[in-house]
Amino acid sequence: MSQEINNREYRKQVIKELLKQLHAGKSVDEVKAQFAAAFDGVSASEISEAEQALISEGLPVEEVQRLCDVHAAVFKGSVEDIHRPQAAADTPGHPAHTLKAENGALEALMEKIRPAIAALKAGDAGAARALAEGMEKLREVDKHYVKKEMLLFPYMEKYGITAPPKVMWGVDDEIRAAIKEAARLAAAGDASAAEEAEEALDKVAEMIFKEENIMLPMLLDVLTGEEWKHIADQSDEIGWCLIEKPPVWQPAGAAAPEPKSAIKEGEITLPTGHFSVQELTAMLDTLPVDITFVGKDDTVRYFSQGAERVFPRTKAIIGRKVTDCHPPASVSIVEGIVEDLKSGKKSHEDFWIRMGDKYVFIRYFAVRDANGEYLGVLEVTQDIAPIQQITGEKRLASKE
Repeated sequence: MSQEINNREYRKQVIKELLKQLHAGKSVDEVKAQFAAAFDGVSASEISEAEQALISEGLPVEEVQRLCDVHAAVFKGSVEDIHRPQAAADTPGHPAHTLKAENGALEALMEKIRPAIAALKAGDAGAARALAEGMEKLREVDKHYVKKEMLLFPYMEKYGITAPPKVMWGVDDEIRAAIKEAARLAAAGDASAAEEAEEALDKVAEMIFKEENIMLPMLLDVLTGEEWKHIADQSDEIGWCLIEKPPVWQPAGAAAPEPKSAIKEGEITLPTGHFSVQELTAMLDTLPVDITFVGKDDTVRYFSQGAERVFPRTKAIIGRKVTDCHPPASVSIVEGIVEDLKSGKKSHEDFWIRMGDKYVFIRYFAVRDANGEYLGVLEVTQDIAPIQQITGEKRLASKE
């Protein structure tokens, strides 16, 4: 066993050195020749471990991301030779099967786009329209990437596979931006759209290879049937990329036990997460809006205590009839709003008023459960004056 471990550690070190040579500027052909001389094959997990080791030693994730396609080019044939399709991945409805089906649809779409690229390069200005339509359709890849980022990456991280998600997500964003820019240029009739689109398509093709020959084999090695089932069940929330909704998939045999819960005793459990009372209270008080909840019996049940409430509230109103919390002149209006929301005549009612330098937006929402049963009214109040001053864009990736 120790010999096997030592051999694996040695292989990782050699792979890591080969990757370092790529990052130092050596050509793909040179490094590929060294790889072929040292190995008969390499597993996806070994590549991942080597990349993770480089990141741990200080190599920026962006640098690994920059040469991600080069890594794939060096190890491509070897990984393909090792990783054969596993039975689960061949079952319709299994997330691995769905991922491959979407990749197949992406490849088919790209084959339809390439003639328009060639025509535009040859000087056919009319091809720009077809290219714009194709690239716009290719933006559907976003659903594919979001499923990967929101459903698969968390499980990879859970099992200690941390480098590939960081690198892949960065490349995914590059691809999204490249497709968007190519579509914009093509729609404007700009001939440079051909080169931009070709580069985007090549990146998509490389990502398909990495997903199917590096990411999926690692996931198929470690995920349980029940974990795949959770992924399949949540995929519908995001949607499907260029394919019809897959059939419902069930793991073979008896259902595995629920994954060990991270919920601590005394926590409040919701369908999409859990909190301690302290966390939930602080979160609600941090929201940039004031909220007040009135139960179905028309009594005030809760209000948030943000640092700067628009309308003051005291704990004395808890349990009080909502009509008693308003001046007499407003009671009939409040009763009318509550009745319209309770009866289903309206789902919400909005008001906006000026208060000094504040522009206050007040919204009332009917709160209903999954079966449509009325539970109460939620009042949401916010000073929207600062929001009205916003212009342009400020993105997360902005350096400003």
